[in-house]
Amino acid sequence: MTKPSLPELLHAAVAAVGGMERPGQVAMAEAVAQAVDDGTHLLVQAGTGTGKSLGYLVPALAHGDRVVVATATLALQRQLVERDLPRTVDALHPLLRRRPEFAMLKGRSNYLCLHRIHEGVPQEEDGLFDPFEAAAPTSKLGQDLLRLRDWSDETDTGDRDDLTPGVSDRAWGQVSVSSRECLGASKCAYGAECFAEAARERAKLAEVVVTNHALLAIDAIEGAPVLPQHEVLIVDEAHELVSRVTGVATGELTPGQVNRAVRRAAKLVDEKAADQLQTAAEGFEKLIELALPGRLQEVPEDLAYALMALRDAARTVITALGGNRDRSGQDEDAVRKQAMAAVENVHAVAERIANGSEYDVVWYERHDRFGASLRVAPLSVSGLLREKLFADRSVVLTSATLKLGGDFNGVGASLGLAPEGVEGEDLPVWKGIDVGSPFDYPKQGILYVARHLATPGREGSRTDMLDELAELIEAAGGRTLGLFSSMRAAQAAAEELRGRLDKPVLLQGEDTLGELIKTFAADAETCLFGTLSLWQGVDVPGPNCQLVVMDRIPFPRPDDPLMSARQKAVEEAGGNGFMAVAATHAALLMAQGAGRLVRATGDRGVVAVLDPRLANARYGGFLRASLPDFWYTTDRNQVRRSLAAIDQAAKAGA
Repeated sequence: MTKPSLPELLHAAVAAVGGMERPGQVAMAEAVAQAVDDGTHLLVQAGTGTGKSLGYLVPALAHGDRVVVATATLALQRQLVERDLPRTVDALHPLLRRRPEFAMLKGRSNYLCLHRIHEGVPQEEDGLFDPFEAAAPTSKLGQDLLRLRDWSDETDTGDRDDLTPGVSDRAWGQVSVSSRECLGASKCAYGAECFAEAARERAKLAEVVVTNHALLAIDAIEGAPVLPQHEVLIVDEAHELVSRVTGVATGELTPGQVNRAVRRAAKLVDEKAADQLQTAAEGFEKLIELALPGRLQEVPEDLAYALMALRDAARTVITALGGNRDRSGQDEDAVRKQAMAAVENVHAVAERIANGSEYDVVWYERHDRFGASLRVAPLSVSGLLREKLFADRSVVLTSATLKLGGDFNGVGASLGLAPEGVEGEDLPVWKGIDVGSPFDYPKQGILYVARHLATPGREGSRTDMLDELAELIEAAGGRTLGLFSSMRAAQAAAEELRGRLDKPVLLQGEDTLGELIKTFAADAETCLFGTLSLWQGVDVPGPNCQLVVMDRIPFPRPDDPLMSARQKAVEEAGGNGFMAVAATHAALLMAQGAGRLVRATGDRGVVAVLDPRLANARYGGFLRASLPDFWYTTDRNQVRRSLAAIDQAAKAGA
C-alpha cells in the first residue's frame, strides 16, 4: 500500500472534525512535518481560526514517534483529548493502518488520592483527621467533601477537571496530595487503584501525551522524569511558556508556611529539633513582618542570618524525620510524608536565598489578604529552556502571538534561541514561519488610537479617558470588552460608567469568570470590564463583542522586581532593556487583547487603545507591528461613525 501523503491525511482529519481546510493550516502542517523529519525546531505563528491543532497533530501522528503536546489552558487540553484527537485518529486509521493511542497527563495534585478519601487527612494538631466526619454536611465544605467521596466510587479518572460542578481549592486540598506528600504506589494500600499512577501508565503506552506547561516545566527543572521519553515536543499557546516555567522555578517563604511546617513536624521529632525549628521560624517571622516590599539587591545580614538558622533547623528536622520511626503503619507514613514535604520546601527555599546567586532575583512582597512573603525567581529561564527543552528532541512552538515587532527574535531570545539565521556551536537550529490568518483584518477591524488624550500617569483619575470610553460605548450600543491594566482602573471605570450609561457593566471579580463571559456573550448591550485574565481568556464571536478597549499600554509596573531586574540585566549586557523586556511584555499582551475582537469570519469591530503613546512614542511602531493588521486611524469622529454603523448592521441582522 502506498504511503499516504500529508495533504491526504490532513484532508481526512479536517473532514472528520467538521472543519474547513485553510491555506495556513496546510502550510503549517508541511513546516511541522519538515521540522520533525529533520530533528530541528520551529516557531509557528498561526492566527485565530487557522486550525493549528490539526496543523501539528496530523504531521506528528504521521511521523510515528511519541509526541508530547503541552498547552497552557484546560479548554485546549479538553478540546484535544475529547474532540480533535479521537476524530483525527479515527480518520487517519485507515490511511496509516494503525491506531495511535493518546492520553492526558497532569501533576499528581490534579488527581483524587484514594488514601486520603479512605484514611483521612494527616493534620499537625490531631494526628489523623477525617475531614468527612469533621466538616458539617450542611456546610459548603462538608457538602463538597461528601460529594467527592461519592464521586470517588464513580469516576474512572479521578481527574479534578472531570468533576462537574467543581469544588473549592480548600475542599480539593483535603483529597489530593503533591508528589512530595505521596506515599508511593508500593507503600500505599491503594497504590494498585491510584488514579495518578494509572494516568502515568496510560501515558507510557500512548503515542500522543497531552499535558500542560507546568508539568513540562517540572519535568525539565526537577531532573526526575515525569513525562515519558519523547522524540517530538509541541508547545501550543507558546507565548505563555516562559511565564509558566518562571512560576514553577519560583520559590516562596511565608510565616504561615513555615509555621505549618513546624506544627507538622513537632510531634514526629525530638523536642530539641522541634524547638530549634520553632525558634528559627519565630526569628524569620519577626523579620519579615517589618520588611518593606521590593527587590533585595543583596540579602541583608539579618535576613541571611535568619535564613541560615531556618535552613539549619530544617535540615536537623529532616534528618530526624528520616530516622525516627517509633510508630508504624500507613497512617504514620502519611503524617510523616506531609511533614517531610513541608520542611523540605522550607529548607530548599531558605538555602537557595541564603546562598545567593547572580542568576536569582529576591524580593519581599506584601499582599492585603495573604500578608508578607519572601520570594526568589530566576533572572532568566532562557538557558534552562535551551538546555532542557531543545537538546534531545524536535520542538515545535505555536501560538497566535509569537511575532512581536514584526519578527520572532524577541520570543526566541526568551526561549534561549539565538536570532533567526544565526548559527553556532551549542545553539539550537530553528526557523520561524507566520502562516497567516483566515480573517481579513483590514476589512474586519479598525485599530483606533486616541491620540488626543493626555498621556496616562502612574496614579490619579483619567477623566478624559473615561469620557472617551463612555462615548465609544454609546456609539457601539454596548458590546464592549474593557481590558484594563490594573484591577483598580477596571473598578474605577465600572463605577463611573454605571452612573453614566444605561448599559449593564459587568466587572471581573463580581462573579465567576465563566458566568461573566456567558452573560456578556448573551446580551448585546452588556459591557465586561476586567484585567489580565480577560486579555487572554475571552472567546465571544459574533456581534456581542464589537468594541475591545485597552485603557493604556500594559507595560509592567516599574516597581515589579523581576521585570525590572531582567530589564537591568539586558542593559548591563549592552542591550535595550526597555525594548527587550517592557515593550515585549506589553506587545504580547496587546496582541492577545486585540485578538479578542475578530473570532470568526463575519466579525466586525474596533480595537480602541486609549493611550496616545501608541501613536506618538518611538516604540509605538513596534507595538503596532505586533497587532493584527487592522485598518489604523486616530480620527475619533470616524471611529464613532464606524461603531454606530456596525451597531446598526448588527441590530438589523438580529
